[in-house]
Amino acid sequence: MYLRESLDNILEKDPAARSRLEIILCYPGFHALFFHKIAHALWQKNIRTPARFISHIGRVFTGIEIHPGATIGRRVFIDHGMGVVIGETAIVGEDVVIYQGVTLGAGAAARQGAISRDTKRHPTLGRGVIVGSGAEIQGNIIVGDNVRVASGSIVLKDVPPSSVVVGVPGRVIYQDGQKVEKPCSVEESPDLELRAIKSLKAHVDAMEAEVKKLKQVLRSQGQELQSINPSNGTGNGSYREAGLSSAEYPALKNETGDSDPVDVFLQGSGI
Repeated sequence: MYLRESLDNILEKDPAARSRLEIILCYPGFHALFFHKIAHALWQKNIRTPARFISHIGRVFTGIEIHPGATIGRRVFIDHGMGVVIGETAIVGEDVVIYQGVTLGAGAAARQGAISRDTKRHPTLGRGVIVGSGAEIQGNIIVGDNVRVASGSIVLKDVPPSSVVVGVPGRVIYQDGQKVEKPCSVEESPDLELRAIKSLKAHVDAMEAEVKKLKQVLRSQGQELQSINPSNGTGNGSYREAGLSSAEYPALKNETGDSDPVDVFLQGSGI
């Protein structure tokens, strides 16, 4: 029953799968879950070291590390799988899809050492969750049913059901099929990268304002000197008196355009 259901699930979800034999021979995600099923049964019977050893063998053969204490639901599909890590107290619901490089880790609890042993340290994924490649979900949090976590995202707080989470830190950009106009961070901690970009932009804006003032002063000085010495017919004969080189004067005359490349970048990034 388990074997047939797992094979049919992969055939349904992976367009690259052509046959059950191909899955049995060539799919490391299928192999890793098979090893885990044996290791988890031993773990539940308190046969801990053999369970860890079987889990380790599965990791060596597949590149997927699933702790025997983790609870894995039915019809879970680990696609490609290399580098996937699922921690001891993680709970993965039914019909979940996990791509390569995903970490379901303990977060800050892992740094507490032995005092956090036998406590819930890893995330719980609801039914139908899809976790993109390279994403990290850390800590004892709940990711609701039918959530989509984009590749490379880092999630540290609970995520409501039927949401789409992207970015570092993760932001909910869609919920219940509706776009969130002002994406809210699923982390309550500050976005340091966003703050740094905005601070740099404010600094650049202030510098540009000062440069424009200096240009106006130099231009007015140049006009005054030109009125005193009008014999130079080049139209810019006073740039030397204003302390400008011949290369600097044409640049002074060209004003910057209205479009700010930093604004364009921030708007394009949704910041």
